[in-house]
Amino acid sequence: MFLAAADAEGRRVRIGGDLTTERLDRILEHEAGDLTCTVEAGIRLSTLQAALGEAGQRLALDPPGDPTIGACLAANLSGPLRHRFGAPRDLVLGVTLVLADGTIANAGGKVVKNVAGYDLGKLVCGSRGTLALIARVSLRLHPIPVASGSVVVETDDPAVIVAALMRSPLQPSAIDVLHPGRVAVLFEGGRAGVDDQVRRAVSLVGGREDSDDVWAESRARQAAERGRVRFAPGALRETLADLDEAVVRASAGVAYVPHETAPNHSALALEERIRAEFDPSGTLAGSGLPCPTGGGTWKT
Repeated sequence: MFLAAADAEGRRVRIGGDLTTERLDRILEHEAGDLTCTVEAGIRLSTLQAALGEAGQRLALDPPGDPTIGACLAANLSGPLRHRFGAPRDLVLGVTLVLADGTIANAGGKVVKNVAGYDLGKLVCGSRGTLALIARVSLRLHPIPVASGSVVVETDDPAVIVAALMRSPLQPSAIDVLHPGRVAVLFEGGRAGVDDQVRRAVSLVGGREDSDDVWAESRARQAAERGRVRFAPGALRETLADLDEAVVRASAGVAYVPHETAPNHSALALEERIRAEFDPSGTLAGSGLPCPTGGGTWKT
Protein backbone atom coordinates (compact mmCIF):
# COMPACT_ATOMS: atom_id res chain seq x y z
CA MET A 1 0.00 0.00 0.00
CA PHE A 2 1.22 3.48 -0.89
CA LEU A 3 1.08 4.96 2.62
CA ALA A 4 2.62 1.92 4.29
CA ALA A 5 5.56 2.00 1.85
CA ALA A 6 6.02 5.75 2.29
CA ASP A 7 6.00 5.42 6.07
CA ALA A 8 8.55 2.59 5.99
CA GLU A 9 10.83 4.53 3.64
CA GLY A 10 10.52 7.84 5.50
CA ARG A 11 8.89 9.64 2.57
CA ARG A 12 6.37 12.44 3.10
CA VAL A 13 3.00 12.24 1.38
CA ARG A 14 0.74 15.18 0.58
CA ILE A 15 -2.90 14.11 0.37
CA GLY A 16 -4.48 15.79 -2.62
CA GLY A 17 -1.12 16.00 -4.39
CA ASP A 18 0.84 12.75 -4.06
CA LEU A 19 -2.26 10.77 -3.14
CA THR A 20 -5.85 11.49 -4.18
CA THR A 21 -9.23 9.80 -3.88
CA GLU A 22 -10.50 10.82 -7.32
CA ARG A 23 -11.21 7.19 -8.29
CA LEU A 24 -13.06 6.50 -5.05
CA ASP A 25 -16.30 8.07 -6.23
CA ARG A 26 -19.08 5.55 -5.60
CA ILE A 27 -22.25 5.69 -3.53
CA LEU A 28 -21.97 2.44 -1.60
CA GLU A 29 -25.31 2.51 0.23
CA HIS A 30 -28.32 4.78 0.43
CA GLU A 31 -30.85 3.83 3.09
CA ALA A 32 -33.61 6.29 2.21
CA GLY A 33 -35.85 5.05 5.03
CA ASP A 34 -33.14 5.77 7.59
CA LEU A 35 -32.03 9.04 5.96
CA THR A 36 -28.43 7.79 5.73
CA CYS A 37 -25.89 6.98 3.04
CA THR A 38 -22.35 5.63 2.78
CA VAL A 39 -20.08 6.99 0.05
CA GLU A 40 -16.48 6.87 -1.04
CA ALA A 41 -14.61 10.05 -0.18
CA GLY A 42 -13.82 11.05 -3.77
CA ILE A 43 -17.42 11.56 -4.87
CA ARG A 44 -18.26 15.16 -5.76
CA LEU A 45 -20.92 16.90 -3.70
CA SER A 46 -22.98 17.72 -6.81
CA THR A 47 -22.96 14.07 -7.91
CA LEU A 48 -24.11 12.90 -4.50
CA GLN A 49 -26.83 15.56 -4.27
CA ALA A 50 -28.18 14.61 -7.70
CA ALA A 51 -28.45 10.96 -6.70
CA LEU A 52 -30.02 11.71 -3.31
CA GLY A 53 -32.44 14.12 -4.95
CA GLU A 54 -34.12 11.24 -6.77
CA ALA A 55 -35.34 10.09 -3.35
CA GLY A 56 -36.25 13.61 -2.22
CA GLN A 57 -33.25 13.83 0.10
CA ARG A 58 -30.06 15.87 0.43
CA LEU A 59 -26.86 16.20 2.34
CA ALA A 60 -27.35 19.52 4.14
CA LEU A 61 -23.97 20.94 3.19
CA ASP A 62 -23.71 23.81 0.71
CA PRO A 63 -20.10 25.07 0.60
CA PRO A 64 -18.79 27.10 -2.32
CA GLY A 65 -17.63 25.20 -5.39
CA ASP A 66 -18.06 21.47 -5.89
CA PRO A 67 -15.68 19.75 -3.46
CA THR A 68 -15.46 16.04 -2.81
CA ILE A 69 -17.02 14.63 0.33
CA GLY A 70 -13.54 13.87 1.64
CA ALA A 71 -12.56 17.51 1.17
CA CYS A 72 -15.73 18.66 2.92
CA LEU A 73 -14.61 16.76 6.00
CA ALA A 74 -10.87 17.36 5.82
CA ALA A 75 -11.22 21.10 5.22
CA ASN A 76 -14.35 21.48 7.37
CA LEU A 77 -16.27 23.03 4.48
CA SER A 78 -19.75 24.43 4.98
CA GLY A 79 -22.02 27.13 3.63
CA PRO A 80 -25.09 29.10 4.71
CA LEU A 81 -26.99 25.96 5.82
CA ARG A 82 -24.52 25.58 8.68
CA HIS A 83 -26.83 27.81 10.72
CA ARG A 84 -29.46 25.07 11.01
CA PHE A 85 -27.71 21.81 10.13
CA GLY A 86 -24.20 22.36 11.44
CA ALA A 87 -20.76 21.68 10.00
CA PRO A 88 -19.59 18.39 8.44
CA ARG A 89 -18.81 16.92 11.88
CA ASP A 90 -22.52 17.20 12.74
CA LEU A 91 -23.54 15.07 9.73
CA VAL A 92 -20.89 12.33 9.91
CA LEU A 93 -22.00 8.98 11.32
CA GLY A 94 -18.90 6.93 10.59
CA VAL A 95 -15.66 6.88 8.63
CA THR A 96 -13.10 4.54 7.17
CA LEU A 97 -9.60 6.00 7.37
CA VAL A 98 -6.18 4.96 6.13
CA LEU A 99 -3.63 6.00 8.73
CA ALA A 100 -0.11 7.17 7.96
CA ASP A 101 1.37 3.67 8.34
CA GLY A 102 -1.25 2.11 6.07
CA THR A 103 -3.49 0.81 8.86
CA ILE A 104 -7.19 0.85 7.95
CA ALA A 105 -9.36 2.15 10.79
CA ASN A 106 -13.14 2.17 11.04
CA ALA A 107 -15.06 4.32 13.50
CA GLY A 108 -18.72 5.08 14.09
CA GLY A 109 -21.39 3.34 12.08
CA LYS A 110 -24.12 3.77 9.50
CA VAL A 111 -27.04 4.78 11.71
CA VAL A 112 -27.87 8.01 13.53
CA LYS A 113 -27.95 6.42 17.00
CA ASN A 114 -24.55 4.81 17.30
CA VAL A 115 -21.95 4.91 20.08
CA ALA A 116 -19.46 2.30 18.87
CA GLY A 117 -15.76 3.15 18.87
CA TYR A 118 -13.83 6.41 19.09
CA ASP A 119 -15.34 9.37 17.29
CA LEU A 120 -12.63 9.62 14.65
CA GLY A 121 -15.15 10.99 12.16
CA LYS A 122 -15.42 14.25 14.08
CA LEU A 123 -11.68 14.32 14.81
CA VAL A 124 -10.67 14.29 11.14
CA CYS A 125 -13.07 17.13 10.29
CA GLY A 126 -10.80 20.09 9.71
CA SER A 127 -7.62 18.01 9.96
CA ARG A 128 -6.48 19.10 6.47
CA GLY A 129 -4.98 15.75 5.58
CA THR A 130 -2.58 15.63 8.55
CA LEU A 131 -4.12 12.68 10.43
CA ALA A 132 -5.29 10.17 7.82
CA LEU A 133 -6.65 9.64 4.34
CA ILE A 134 -10.44 9.67 4.45
CA ALA A 135 -11.58 6.71 2.32
CA ARG A 136 -15.32 6.41 2.95
CA VAL A 137 -17.95 8.23 4.96
CA SER A 138 -21.40 7.45 6.33
CA LEU A 139 -23.63 10.50 6.47
CA ARG A 140 -26.87 11.71 7.96
CA LEU A 141 -29.33 13.09 5.38
CA HIS A 142 -32.35 15.40 5.43
CA PRO A 143 -35.45 15.71 3.22
CA ILE A 144 -35.37 18.27 0.43
CA PRO A 145 -37.75 21.07 1.47
CA VAL A 146 -40.82 21.63 -0.67
CA ALA A 147 -40.33 25.39 -0.73
CA SER A 148 -37.91 28.12 0.30
CA GLY A 149 -38.07 31.86 0.78
CA SER A 150 -35.50 34.53 1.52
CA VAL A 151 -35.61 37.85 3.31
CA VAL A 152 -32.91 40.51 2.91
CA VAL A 153 -32.64 43.35 5.42
CA GLU A 154 -30.55 46.42 4.70
CA THR A 155 -29.17 47.73 7.99
CA ASP A 156 -26.35 49.64 9.63
CA ASP A 157 -26.60 47.45 12.74
CA PRO A 158 -26.74 43.77 11.73
CA ALA A 159 -26.26 42.65 15.34
CA VAL A 160 -29.71 44.00 16.25
CA ILE A 161 -31.34 42.15 13.35
CA VAL A 162 -29.56 38.88 14.10
CA ALA A 163 -30.38 39.09 17.81
CA ALA A 164 -34.06 39.69 17.10
CA LEU A 165 -34.20 36.70 14.75
CA MET A 166 -32.35 34.43 17.18
CA ARG A 167 -34.71 35.33 20.03
CA SER A 168 -37.83 34.81 17.92
CA PRO A 169 -39.71 31.51 17.40
CA LEU A 170 -38.80 31.65 13.69
CA GLN A 171 -36.75 28.72 12.38
CA PRO A 172 -34.48 29.92 9.58
CA SER A 173 -32.21 27.50 7.76
CA ALA A 174 -29.62 30.24 7.27
CA ILE A 175 -28.76 33.69 8.56
CA ASP A 176 -25.80 35.37 6.85
CA VAL A 177 -24.48 38.84 7.52
CA LEU A 178 -23.21 40.24 4.21
CA HIS A 179 -21.08 42.94 5.75
CA PRO A 180 -21.38 45.82 5.28
CA GLY A 181 -25.04 46.57 5.08
CA ARG A 182 -27.19 43.44 4.74
CA VAL A 183 -28.57 40.44 6.58
CA ALA A 184 -29.96 37.53 4.55
CA VAL A 185 -32.38 35.00 6.04
CA LEU A 186 -33.49 31.69 4.49
CA PHE A 187 -36.64 29.78 5.38
CA GLU A 188 -37.40 26.24 4.16
CA GLY A 189 -40.28 23.83 4.53
CA GLY A 190 -43.83 23.57 3.23
CA ARG A 191 -45.13 26.40 1.06
CA ALA A 192 -47.62 27.73 3.60
CA GLY A 193 -45.10 27.53 6.44
CA VAL A 194 -42.40 29.32 4.46
CA ASP A 195 -44.79 32.10 3.41
CA ASP A 196 -45.86 32.55 7.03
CA GLN A 197 -42.28 32.74 8.33
CA VAL A 198 -41.26 35.20 5.62
CA ARG A 199 -44.21 37.42 6.52
CA ARG A 200 -43.42 37.25 10.23
CA ALA A 201 -39.72 37.94 9.63
CA VAL A 202 -40.46 41.06 7.58
CA SER A 203 -42.85 42.21 10.29
CA LEU A 204 -40.22 41.63 12.96
CA VAL A 205 -37.05 43.03 11.41
CA GLY A 206 -38.16 44.80 8.24
CA GLY A 207 -36.51 44.18 4.91
CA ARG A 208 -38.07 42.56 1.89
CA GLU A 209 -38.66 39.16 0.41
CA ASP A 210 -35.90 38.47 -2.11
CA SER A 211 -34.88 35.74 -4.52
CA ASP A 212 -32.72 32.85 -3.36
CA ASP A 213 -29.92 34.24 -5.57
CA VAL A 214 -28.57 35.99 -2.49
CA TRP A 215 -27.22 32.63 -1.28
CA ALA A 216 -25.18 32.13 -4.45
CA GLU A 217 -23.74 35.59 -3.79
CA SER A 218 -22.94 34.65 -0.21
CA ARG A 219 -21.12 31.46 -1.24
CA ALA A 220 -19.24 33.31 -4.00
CA ARG A 221 -18.05 35.93 -1.53
CA GLN A 222 -17.06 33.19 0.91
CA ALA A 223 -15.03 31.44 -1.78
CA ALA A 224 -13.16 34.67 -2.58
CA GLU A 225 -12.17 35.38 1.02
CA ARG A 226 -8.67 34.55 2.29
CA GLY A 227 -9.08 34.12 6.04
CA ARG A 228 -11.42 33.32 8.89
CA VAL A 229 -12.08 35.16 12.13
CA ARG A 230 -13.60 33.19 15.00
CA PHE A 231 -15.64 34.97 17.65
CA ALA A 232 -18.10 34.32 20.44
CA PRO A 233 -21.62 34.43 18.95
CA GLY A 234 -22.56 37.18 21.39
CA ALA A 235 -19.73 39.39 20.13
CA LEU A 236 -21.10 40.04 16.65
CA ARG A 237 -21.25 43.84 16.94
CA GLU A 238 -17.68 44.08 18.26
CA THR A 239 -16.42 41.74 15.55
CA LEU A 240 -18.07 43.67 12.73
CA ALA A 241 -16.65 46.94 14.07
CA ASP A 242 -13.15 45.66 13.27
CA LEU A 243 -14.00 44.43 9.76
CA ASP A 244 -14.47 46.39 6.55
CA GLU A 245 -15.92 43.44 4.64
CA ALA A 246 -16.96 39.90 5.56
CA VAL A 247 -19.46 37.09 5.20
CA VAL A 248 -20.50 36.27 8.75
CA ARG A 249 -22.35 33.27 10.18
CA ALA A 250 -23.22 34.60 13.59
CA SER A 251 -24.60 31.38 15.12
CA ALA A 252 -21.36 29.57 14.22
CA GLY A 253 -19.15 32.44 15.34
CA VAL A 254 -17.20 32.61 12.09
CA ALA A 255 -16.47 35.48 9.70
CA TYR A 256 -14.90 34.92 6.26
CA VAL A 257 -12.67 37.92 5.54
CA PRO A 258 -10.68 39.13 2.48
CA HIS A 259 -7.32 39.12 4.27
CA GLU A 260 -5.15 36.44 5.81
CA THR A 261 -5.58 36.00 9.54
CA ALA A 262 -3.10 35.14 12.27
CA PRO A 263 -3.06 31.49 13.37
CA ASN A 264 -4.37 30.39 16.75
CA HIS A 265 -1.17 29.17 18.36
CA SER A 266 -2.96 27.31 21.17
CA ALA A 267 -5.06 25.40 18.65
CA LEU A 268 -1.98 24.65 16.52
CA ALA A 269 -0.16 23.25 19.54
CA LEU A 270 -3.07 20.93 20.31
CA GLU A 271 -3.29 19.85 16.67
CA GLU A 272 0.42 19.04 16.67
CA ARG A 273 0.06 16.84 19.76
CA ILE A 274 -2.81 14.93 18.16
CA ARG A 275 -0.89 14.63 14.91
CA ALA A 276 2.12 13.18 16.75
CA GLU A 277 -0.10 10.43 18.16
CA PHE A 278 -1.54 9.50 14.77
CA ASP A 279 1.57 10.01 12.66
CA PRO A 280 4.73 9.86 14.81
CA SER A 281 6.94 9.54 11.72
CA GLY A 282 5.52 12.68 10.11
CA THR A 283 4.57 10.86 6.92
CA LEU A 284 1.50 12.96 6.17
CA ALA A 285 2.36 16.46 5.00
CA GLY A 286 -1.25 17.67 4.85
CA SER A 287 -3.34 18.74 1.91
CA GLY A 288 -2.14 19.27 -1.62
CA LEU A 289 -3.90 22.63 -1.82
CA PRO A 290 -4.60 24.62 1.35
CA CYS A 291 -8.15 25.76 1.89
CA PRO A 292 -8.08 28.38 4.66
CA THR A 293 -11.49 29.87 3.95
CA GLY A 294 -13.57 26.86 3.06
CA GLY A 295 -13.65 27.86 -0.58
CA GLY A 296 -13.54 24.33 -1.94
CA THR A 297 -10.07 24.30 -3.51
CA TRP A 298 -9.11 20.83 -2.25
CA LYS A 299 -8.46 18.10 -4.81
CA THR A 300 -9.19 15.07 -2.62
